[in-house]
Amino acid sequence: MMVQRLRRRLRGDAGMNTAEYAVGTIAAVAFAGLLLKVLTSSTVQSALTAIIQRALG
Repeated sequence: MMVQRLRRRLRGDAGMNTAEYAVGTIAAVAFAGLLLKVLTSSTVQSALTAIIQRALG
């Protein structure tokens, strides 16, 4: 009996609805913006340049 109730509760929507897609898209764009800001900062650029120069010898 409990197992059947649990299955019914978990059976709901398998995917996301439109509002969830919108929130997910906004979160992804915000994360991409933050990542772009970090990667284009002078500190990170100089660290990456040093790593690449060290790797190339």
